[in-house]
Amino acid sequence: MKIIKTIEKVKKLIKESKEKNLSIGFVPTMGYLHDGHISLVKRAKKENDLVVVSIFVNPLQFGPNEDYERYPRDIESDIKILKKNGCDILFLPENKELYKEQLVIINIIELSEKLCGLSRPTHFQGVLTVVAKLFNIITPSRSYFGEKDYQQLLIIKKMVDDLNFDTKIVPCPIVREKDGLAMSSRNSYLSPDERKKSTILYRSLLKGKEIIKKTGDIENAKNVIKDMIESVNPTKIDYIEIYDEKNLKEINEKTKYCRIFLAVFFGKTRLIDNMRVKIK
Repeated sequence: MKIIKTIEKVKKLIKESKEKNLSIGFVPTMGYLHDGHISLVKRAKKENDLVVVSIFVNPLQFGPNEDYERYPRDIESDIKILKKNGCDILFLPENKELYKEQLVIINIIELSEKLCGLSRPTHFQGVLTVVAKLFNIITPSRSYFGEKDYQQLLIIKKMVDDLNFDTKIVPCPIVREKDGLAMSSRNSYLSPDERKKSTILYRSLLKGKEIIKKTGDIENAKNVIKDMIESVNPTKIDYIEIYDEKNLKEINEKTKYCRIFLAVFFGKTRLIDNMRVKIK
């Protein structure tokens, strides 16, 4: 595995690889890797000649008083994990390499104005800006994103379509712990008591799915989910929403699949999760 820290060097290596007609699978991450990330790397390895992973904790996507400074980092562990799981190139830029004087940001309307966008209003600007930069640097054949950040996935797909990026976005399923908690680097923040309480998220999603499939009653599903989550006394429920998964709009007679979306604080830790539900 090659570890490259500069844009110039990684672009040169990518150019040489493309001259050999090698396909490139790209997995952008913020590091502190877990099995969810590794599932993306393995999928990319299976479908491409070359796998590039980036690790960059992107300051643009953190708002004031969020956890940029304390976001978990363990680059030595990440390197070992990537070497063991088939990564060919690790792109590891520093802030000053990626952001020399950033005067251009990318914004998106509608899709960013609900769910996580309400409580983190500048978050998706930061995500889109760094992802656009990485796409231009790596020029991947395929790019891999997990469905846990489903709103982010839709937003990135829309950016790729609207701005004509030449990469295919490959959605990958949520990877969960044995008790159902969606894997996340932020799970490491949880105290033992918070970790125990957090399992309610998956159980409430399953119950909401059951209600929707049996009765189609969206409001009842939301109320039952809310009652279940409140029963463990979380610090705060940020949102419980159920939308058409294609566009995050209200469910209507044309909706085939909806998703239940949750964001809940346990202590200072904000966890998100979602679940697909077939309506028709």
